[in-house]
Amino acid sequence: MDLLDPLLLARWQFGLTTLYHFLFVPLTLGMALTVAIFQTAWFRTGKLKWLHLTRFFGKVFLINFAMGVVTGIVQEFQFGMNWSAYSRFVGDVFGAPLAFEGLMAFFFEATFIGLWIFGWDKLPKALHLASIWIATIGAWFSAYFILAANAFMQNPVGFTMAEDGSRAEMTDFFAVLTNPVALAALPHTLFAAFMMTAGVIISISAWHLLRKQNVEMMRSSLRYGLWGMIVAFAGVAVSGDQLSLVMVATQPMKMAAAEATFDTVCGADASFSIFTLGTPDGTSELFSIRVPYLLSLLSTHSLDGCVEGINDLNHLYTTEMFPQFADQVDGNFAPILWVTYWAFRWMIGLGGIAALVAVVGLWLTRKKAKREVPAWAWRLAIWAWPASLFAILVGWVFTEMGRQPWIVFSLMLTEDGVSPSVPGWTVLISLIAFTAIYAALAIVEIGLIIRTGKKGPEPLPDPDAPVDPDRDEAADAGIRTTVY
Repeated sequence: MDLLDPLLLARWQFGLTTLYHFLFVPLTLGMALTVAIFQTAWFRTGKLKWLHLTRFFGKVFLINFAMGVVTGIVQEFQFGMNWSAYSRFVGDVFGAPLAFEGLMAFFFEATFIGLWIFGWDKLPKALHLASIWIATIGAWFSAYFILAANAFMQNPVGFTMAEDGSRAEMTDFFAVLTNPVALAALPHTLFAAFMMTAGVIISISAWHLLRKQNVEMMRSSLRYGLWGMIVAFAGVAVSGDQLSLVMVATQPMKMAAAEATFDTVCGADASFSIFTLGTPDGTSELFSIRVPYLLSLLSTHSLDGCVEGINDLNHLYTTEMFPQFADQVDGNFAPILWVTYWAFRWMIGLGGIAALVAVVGLWLTRKKAKREVPAWAWRLAIWAWPASLFAILVGWVFTEMGRQPWIVFSLMLTEDGVSPSVPGWTVLISLIAFTAIYAALAIVEIGLIIRTGKKGPEPLPDPDAPVDPDRDEAADAGIRTTVY
């Protein structure tokens, strides 16, 4: 293996920047909704605990949003730096959804976040509340436009090839936006984002409750996080089921690789493996623990359905569908099997662990509970955030690595998308630089969130404290109410 291979280094660099950026995206999507819900609760009930929770988790949201903006800009630079051939090939298609994301959704989101930040003592209460809800909707639209662009890489639609075959030219923007992959991926992404957000809320709340700090507020946020985790996990499962159907229809090789199914199987033979060992070259199975019919049910919603295998798909792709690419991939169109296989299982397993923590937490914190929650349970709950975080990260790895060796499925191989004139040593320098910078930013980001989480909400006003005539109760809560 050539360690200065531009393709290898460019893939590592893009993977690094994408995964790092994706640390912040789901938390932004879910935390915006959480802050909006908490502020709505304060608006409707007038209870100070909801105001404190709004401002507290609003800090976490803003820290994360700022870091996401910085890393997102760097990620887009990757297209021009290391993937110029790919950029030229799909630029006509990618340009429209990315432009809508940047010029409409992001500025829409950023504008109303600014109004929310600086409008606490300047905007009417209802209008200030509306600003965070509008910012939340803007964030979701931003995610959708990005998913629509990514969906073209998974399932190209709404285009024709240029006469010389050098690039894809968009002919139907509506088809790009309504790509079945994008429509299925949006709810799956949003539910996963809220699942990760619920994990953050559970972890922070459990940390405070273990130390008996801010008990009333943190118990409310804990219950919100626990129920949110369970609802989000259910949403992830249902939307993931629909996404798997689309995946089977558009990228059957990805499903075959996720299950390490080498030969086409039907009915009881179309089983889902809990654990599998294969030959070193990944061409056949040696040992596995399987659940009969489950893969057929997941892939076709029937017990007697068939799932195409890797070997059969390779033969089909090589001889009929993509013979022009067969020599470049040596007749093997499958992704790296151990990555897709285990990423798929880690995604499900870690998500299930986070949901199980939530179920146990609801039982232990129920109103009729006769015993105090043990310390070990609070310590276990603190791990809800890492479990949900890594579940969504390995899910993204499965989505992108499962598409390989294609950078645009059926149209362009990944090796053909790299910049032809960029030497490996320049990519290596930028890779080292980005890794060092991102490591520093990660320390800052995680440190700020942990520090903010440990500090907790601003203390509630002491009802027995002497009244300062120059300050009112709302000011003690951290907000002036001259306009309200």
